Amino acid sequence: MALTLVIGNKNYSSWSMRPWLALKACNIAFDEVSVPLYTGDADKRRILEFSRSGKVPVLVDGDVTIWDSLAIIEYIAERFPQARLWPEDRAMRAHARSVSAEMHSGFMALRNECGMNLHRPAGAKALSADARANIARIQESWAECRERSGKRGPYLFGAFSGADAMYAPVVYRFRTYAIDVTPAVRDYMETMMALPAFQEWTRAGLAETLLIEKFEVE
Repeated sequence: MALTLVIGNKNYSSWSMRPWLALKACNIAFDEVSVPLYTGDADKRRILEFSRSGKVPVLVDGDVTIWDSLAIIEYIAERFPQARLWPEDRAMRAHARSVSAEMHSGFMALRNECGMNLHRPAGAKALSADARANIARIQESWAECRERSGKRGPYLFGAFSGADAMYAPVVYRFRTYAIDVTPAVRDYMETMMALPAFQEWTRAGLAETLLIEKFEVE
């Protein structure tokens, strides 16, 4: 039985992107169910058919249902060990999980002030001190990951991993809001933007025509 991944709008839904990218980049087959967000009770009921959380993303694998982005990535890593979504080295794996958890629970100022919106014309905006601190911390973290793992490949931990999936929407945010980044961070962003799965999500997001007003007002 094929996996089913329920996601929201590709233009806006950063949390949906994370497990979608993990699956696509690892060539794991799945059925995609897209439910537009914030469009009314019918769509809310549609999500509730898959998960009582009422939120996306949701992964359904037979009688197993997972309704959190990082939990889905962990499940994929266990279900498909050949994908090697986490580094084989124990110390690197712990590091990858730590930075992924930091993304999962942190950087609220950056999320709130620089929402994911692929249609937004690239351009800087005034940011709070907290958002600037988030940006500095992410760049510091990426640089540390690359410094430790650079000889293994171009991603955060050499080969593509769950950590790259977790930070993929930040690549959009840095590009969309014209964030000033270091050369090392720029190189990593270019690596991610060249990933075929990343490009596929981008094309689909840009092709969407539904605009959600609350995400268009800055």
